[in-house]
Amino acid sequence: MKKFIFGFFIALGAAFMFAACEDTDNGQPQNIVEVAQGNSNLSTLVAAVQRAGLVDALSGTDQLTVFAPTNQAFSDLLAALGLTKLEDVPVDVLKNILLNHVVNGAVRSGDLTTGYVETLLPFGSTTSYLNNYVDLTSGVKIGGATVTTADVAASNGVVHIINKVILPPTVVDQALNNPNFSSLVAALTRSDLGVDYVDILTGDGPFTVFAPTNAAFTALLTELGVDELADIPADVLNKVLQYHVVNGANVLSTQLTDGQEVTTFQGQKFTIDLTGGAKIQDAAGRSSNIIVTDVQGSNGVVHAIDKVILPQL
Repeated sequence: MKKFIFGFFIALGAAFMFAACEDTDNGQPQNIVEVAQGNSNLSTLVAAVQRAGLVDALSGTDQLTVFAPTNQAFSDLLAALGLTKLEDVPVDVLKNILLNHVVNGAVRSGDLTTGYVETLLPFGSTTSYLNNYVDLTSGVKIGGATVTTADVAASNGVVHIINKVILPPTVVDQALNNPNFSSLVAALTRSDLGVDYVDILTGDGPFTVFAPTNAAFTALLTELGVDELADIPADVLNKVLQYHVVNGANVLSTQLTDGQEVTTFQGQKFTIDLTGGAKIQDAAGRSSNIIVTDVQGSNGVVHAIDKVILPQL
């Protein structure tokens, strides 16, 4: 269930050319760092890797995939952060950003599917690693960045050049980057709710979010006999949204137990049912399947569910 695959295998075929692995001066294939060093458009990435102390990790024998931001991508990041040079970014922050661009194994573009990939960036001191969403509906996007050159071969993996630095995603970013959560995003950002959910859920957390898919919201509208989200009273929608969030805990699927009562941000509880697959029994006596687990973000984890759960209203 780790991979959130909404689409199907999409081969990119002729969309991108395979770049041959160049030789170094001694005739040996180039590793990932050397490939980057040989591309003038990746010089800022090379400087960042050196500053973060990741040269050895990206030059070894372990097969890795690196989504490599261009110099312009780093310039855009610094401008967005109000900084003037790479040295203004704290080393630990820079290291985390870079690890968020690295995936285990040599994953070529034709191997990618729409869904989540696990990076080498751990969540705190845990063994849960952050995920980025891959979207193949139009070209190749990962974490909101677009792959501009794919499949640059290296002796220890493959490099895909991207047009944006991918910051470690919060639980909000996980929802924003996945089009199957667009209804959830629309609900969370409804202007009349009087609660800034984006601000709250981009905070330190940690949060555990049980995120209904678009289909789940469509089913809810039918169940409530309304045409659109705007028809749901603000006070009701607030209670419903807050019922899907657990504050102060990063609850992974392995930590769920049968019969477990979970206290939500809204104050009411729901019950975990592991009989025949992971499910939630809500306060209204309804059942929702947990269809995707452990989408790790920088400030919490997201689990996708196939029905909007309801508190006692």
